[in-house]
Amino acid sequence: MDEVEVVVAHAERATLRVGDVFLKVDADRARAAAEVEAMALAPVPTPRVLWHQPPVLALAALPGSTLGRLGGPATGSPTAWAAAGAAIRQLHDAPLPPRTGRAGRSAAEVAAELDAECAALVAEGILPADLVTRNRQVAEAAFRPWTPAFTHGDLQIAHIFLDGDRVTGIIDWSEAGRGDPLYDLATFTLGHEDHLDDLLAGYGPGVDVDLDVIHAWWSLRSLLAIRWLITHGFDPHAPGCEVDALRARM
Repeated sequence: MDEVEVVVAHAERATLRVGDVFLKVDADRARAAAEVEAMALAPVPTPRVLWHQPPVLALAALPGSTLGRLGGPATGSPTAWAAAGAAIRQLHDAPLPPRTGRAGRSAAEVAAELDAECAALVAEGILPADLVTRNRQVAEAAFRPWTPAFTHGDLQIAHIFLDGDRVTGIIDWSEAGRGDPLYDLATFTLGHEDHLDDLLAGYGPGVDVDLDVIHAWWSLRSLLAIRWLITHGFDPHAPGCEVDALRARM
């Protein structure tokens, strides 16, 4: 092995790839422990844990590839997207895990954080007030009663691997736990709205998915993420990323 690939790195954590092994270094040891626990409980394919010596977690690489990434083109057939939807549904139908995940925070807690972020985005001149105000209104639909499910909590499009039309694994489980299942569906399709119907086709017939809530989570997740992304060296203004997702709601 003649090189080490930096997959992602910021002040909180870093992920390196060395051959067929991913090394995750996390400053929060509890977060890595939660990831190991969630993968053991999840009824879907996950990476094999090679060893865990805090603060480092070693995972075997998954075969296949993802359907894309936020800000990049989406790939895969409608059948592949439906396969991803079926895997997400299998997770959501599983027995509830013991802990509450990121998708399970109370409406009051999320609303308070959202209001603070919206105020900061405008005060710091990051986004225009009308864009923030409109998306804050759209986000309101997420604050409704929901039935808890086993959620991934950070189910970005780059976190599900497929080989053809078969899901080979789901990665990055540190935010998993009891939560709102529509949060996962919205996170996976953020920036790739044109594939939502394909995903829902696999998620299951007879499942009533409120599209207003999906739109709400697109707005809410984007508003909450922008300042964090800027602080950690990412660009939410890049084409197809969070700011474009907010503009799509105008």
